[in-house]
Amino acid sequence: MSTTTSHVSHAPVTRHQFTLIFASSFGALLEWYDFYVYAALASVFGSLFFPSGNETTAFLASLATFGAGFLVRPLGALFFGRLGDRIGRKYTFMATIVLMGVAMVGVGLLPPFAQIGMLAPVLLVCLRLLQGFALGGETGGAATYLAEHSPSDKRGFYTSSLQTTATLGLLVSIAVVGASRAAMDDATFQAWGWRVPFLVLTVLLIVSVYLRTKLAESPTFQSMKQSGTLSASPIGESFGQWNNLKYVLVMLFSTASGVGVVFGTGHFYSMYFLQNTLKVAPNTVNLYLAITLIGVFPFYLVLGWLSDRIGHKWIMMLACLLLALTTQPIFRALTHYATPQLEAFQKSAPVTVHAGDCYFSLFSAPRSECDRIRTFLSASGVSYEQAPQAANEPARTVIGDTEVRGSDKHALEQALLAHGWTRHTDPSTVNGPMVVLLMWLLLLYLAMVYGPMVTFMVELFPARTRYTSLSLPFHLSSGWFGGMLPFVVSAMSVANGNVYFGLWYPIVIAAVSLAVGVLFVPETYRRDITQ
Repeated sequence: MSTTTSHVSHAPVTRHQFTLIFASSFGALLEWYDFYVYAALASVFGSLFFPSGNETTAFLASLATFGAGFLVRPLGALFFGRLGDRIGRKYTFMATIVLMGVAMVGVGLLPPFAQIGMLAPVLLVCLRLLQGFALGGETGGAATYLAEHSPSDKRGFYTSSLQTTATLGLLVSIAVVGASRAAMDDATFQAWGWRVPFLVLTVLLIVSVYLRTKLAESPTFQSMKQSGTLSASPIGESFGQWNNLKYVLVMLFSTASGVGVVFGTGHFYSMYFLQNTLKVAPNTVNLYLAITLIGVFPFYLVLGWLSDRIGHKWIMMLACLLLALTTQPIFRALTHYATPQLEAFQKSAPVTVHAGDCYFSLFSAPRSECDRIRTFLSASGVSYEQAPQAANEPARTVIGDTEVRGSDKHALEQALLAHGWTRHTDPSTVNGPMVVLLMWLLLLYLAMVYGPMVTFMVELFPARTRYTSLSLPFHLSSGWFGGMLPFVVSAMSVANGNVYFGLWYPIVIAAVSLAVGVLFVPETYRRDITQ
């Protein structure tokens, strides 16, 4: 593969190129719109589509359903990647956006558990799986198509627009969810108002399909088709030949896994943490996230532009390093600035659970007093230690200098309140600017990876198998590590009893990504991607 290209373009972005960029990126807009809507409504989904009786279990089940779509993305990557390398980029990612949109809109039409029982979560999971399957082909198609239309010296800048469109999708979703909540009371929103954000997708889907009908096929694909150099077996060439497979593995365990945990931590777990652990009002969290997104928006383009000049590798590796070093301090600082009452409570009144027969089960009701106590404390955002239970004594919880015997929720809550715990964060005590700054740092790390990431993936693989080669490792790592991150981090924290314990998951993955990347990731910028 040629490592450089002499083609240089200094022309400004034309109207046609802008349309091409926006149409190619519309899938990212829909994807991230859907991500945020589902993430923001995770607690609503837990109560609507899963059996009642255990709020923590229902919430974790809704997170697992959210992550289920990520698990099938690699299958979509193989299926649509092969089509993209065989019949063309344009037609393949036209099919993916239609399937993706239909699955998203379908969620807004589902009856709840109260009406159709277990069929409700089954249908919800099926729609999330269909959405994930389609997205497995969407990302690789958009990345390949846009990069193959970009001038070589602006490839990072052009393809970084995929992420700015994603940010636009998040901003639109925040506006729609916020407006829907503001326009009705909680009971109405719980009854049917939650459907509105999903049904709005109908309009976005129609616009995206219309824009893509105006696109022409990639010039690189047309050239290969005319010269008869298309791959007869994209999957075999991608994963059956070591010269290509080694780059698949490098990407799998470095940049793709890195972007997965940076993405999952910055965009979604920070939001879960503020809402569900720190008990900050959802509308307040939405406002902070919107401000943060606007603040980080230009950095995707800036870092994409910078990668065209100094290379992609070290910008991405720096993001992994920073995430590994600062995740724990940032989330502890979020507690300090967002909910100082909780921080003060945990310092002044440590909580210890003295109980035996403790079980950790994600999808069943609590089996013992220990399980009921731990479930209540986890749902309350309270960290606790666990100690052995004395023989022939009931389970007991020590909160500061108060002891509560048994697992009565009311008694536990009153003891927590007596020592300074609060059900909801007092808005007057939240240091908004510092919370926004901390969230901005996490999203800046994402911009450092995502800005150069798309063009790096395209440059890493040859044109004849590019769609297939980059799609599978991207979705295996970023999908599985990132998509399941909120669920895994939450489950680890619930199992351990410490609200920060689960954060070791993204820290370890980021450290591994950094080590593999430093040792094995090649610098690719300005390679000739037509070969």
